[in-house]
Amino acid sequence: MTGRSRAPRRPVVKHQSEPAYRLKITLLEVEASVWRRILVPGTISLDRLHMVIQKAMGWENAHLHEFTVEGRRFGEPDLDEPDENVEPEWKVTLREVAPEAGRRFEYFYDFGDSWMHEVVVERTEVPEEELRYPMCLAGERSCPPEDCGGPPGYADFLEAVRDPRHPEHNEILAWVGGAFDPEAFDLTAVNLKLRLLK
Repeated sequence: MTGRSRAPRRPVVKHQSEPAYRLKITLLEVEASVWRRILVPGTISLDRLHMVIQKAMGWENAHLHEFTVEGRRFGEPDLDEPDENVEPEWKVTLREVAPEAGRRFEYFYDFGDSWMHEVVVERTEVPEEELRYPMCLAGERSCPPEDCGGPPGYADFLEAVRDPRHPEHNEILAWVGGAFDPEAFDLTAVNLKLRLLK
């Protein structure tokens, strides 16, 4: 016996991990469904979720956006033109606005082109330690190009792209960079973009 007193043992407390949220994001009012399924932590703030949606869908974060959850609007309040109805998105988490599976809310991007997305909480699950969040699990079809005129403009854009005899075919292809495949979706590329988020 050394005469040293031993500190009392503290009980081991297991902290339950915050659930991961599996979300399905669907771009509304377009000819063929453009959607992504992502996994994010429930503690993600809405301003961070905005960036995840941008990268997962293929947008360029070049325009204003807003979330609407059960009548509450969240976004980036304009200090020059304050709108008392818009709450700061960085002050609220996904878990706070959508606490359980089945919840639906809207993500509105580009107030000029009016791209409306439906976000559905498909389920919450125990996070896996080996997975890195956020991540994209699946998706279909390419995101429309920015500034093409919203859903009606995108329909006109696709018509011109698909028909080589269309009077604007060559001009539209040049504008979009030479080619556009509306059916394209690259899961690996999306996850690379998500991994690069700071």
